[in-house]
Amino acid sequence: MEMEASAAEGGAAAAARTLRWAGRAGHLGGFPRAAVIAAVGAVAKAYASLLNTTTVHNADALLRLVSSRPPGTPLLTVSNHMSTMDDPLMWGFKGFPTTDAKLQRWVLTAEDICFRNVFMSYIFRLGKCVPITRGAGIYQDHMTEALEVLSTGDWLHSFPEGKIAQDDQPIRRLKWGTASLIVRAPVTPIVLPIVHSGFEKVMPEKSFFGRRPPVPLWNKEIHIIVGEPVEFDLPSLKQAARTVPQDSSFERKGWPSIMPDGPDEAAQRWLYQKISDKIQSVMETLRKRLLDLKQH
Repeated sequence: MEMEASAAEGGAAAAARTLRWAGRAGHLGGFPRAAVIAAVGAVAKAYASLLNTTTVHNADALLRLVSSRPPGTPLLTVSNHMSTMDDPLMWGFKGFPTTDAKLQRWVLTAEDICFRNVFMSYIFRLGKCVPITRGAGIYQDHMTEALEVLSTGDWLHSFPEGKIAQDDQPIRRLKWGTASLIVRAPVTPIVLPIVHSGFEKVMPEKSFFGRRPPVPLWNKEIHIIVGEPVEFDLPSLKQAARTVPQDSSFERKGWPSIMPDGPDEAAQRWLYQKISDKIQSVMETLRKRLLDLKQH
């Protein structure tokens, strides 16, 4: 009984930490959100545009979709993950509306890092962050919350690699969470890939007595390249997924059907892998292009 009570208390504490109500646009008239995003945006501007040198290729593709995409059409940006400061600093380049609370992105964030206590949870909620519980799978409640962001036509950013990597290596195998959002969204989002480098120097994982520095560093070069929207023929992919034979070699996780008479778990795995592979390929092409641009 004590263990059950402890588990219940732990679950209640975790639920309290997420403070979802604080992330609502109308919370206290929207003033706390506007203040946090303005402050964080100003810091991002300072580091990306003043204290460091940032070069952005094809920025217009991002600016256009953030400010003037068709009403009700969600935007899902995906990027590599090189430091704990990628977001928000990657949005601090000149000309980007970083301090605009209405235009600013929602972003998937690690619950164990950003939602450690009530204060952090409140601030990150105001900053339009959606907590993701590591190891809880792609059908966890927080992913449903991310899906709701897309359902309202908002902009959501994801780091589909799932963790930080500061070595200059090819894009790693992507987690399936991003692909599942693309498939499950009522309106298929515009998927825009972004690749960057330099943030691993702004916030290195092991430079200050083997730890991250207390503040981001300066006098570094940051390079960002924005790709073009990735097209997916979801009806054809879903139809192909239905023909995938059952595979008894993998452990079933009890995934729900993603629609009435929709693909079973084996078909979903195939579908999410196909979409993830395409995004990974596009991001890797961007990474190589960025390397070429940096050398010229």
